[in-house]
Amino acid sequence: MRKIVLLIALSISFIGCSQTKIDKVKFTSLMKNQNTKILDVRTPSEFADGHIQGAVNINYFSDQFLSICEKKIPKNATVLVYCAAGGRSEQACRLLKKAGYQVLYDLKGGYDAW
Repeated sequence: MRKIVLLIALSISFIGCSQTKIDKVKFTSLMKNQNTKILDVRTPSEFADGHIQGAVNINYFSDQFLSICEKKIPKNATVLVYCAAGGRSEQACRLLKKAGYQVLYDLKGGYDAW
């Protein structure tokens, strides 16, 4: 019985999480999956200065951030999110989770850690 209660508690806490922070090794591994989309939430000028290959740039500070995401990234995709250092990507993941995205990973340390 205790195992069941513990399992339920862990499941509820996982569902409440907006994203999973992952390191570069795990991020790189997940990039290889077919249903994975890489989302760079930095500004266009930051993106132009360098980015992860294959990333889609959608500026988190844009008024249309969520609507652009919904047009470019399917909600059933595994979404790998990053920014410069981790703050914007964490906020973006929370917003995306509320919008119905289910599988979100946030690069720990952002592009600076890349």
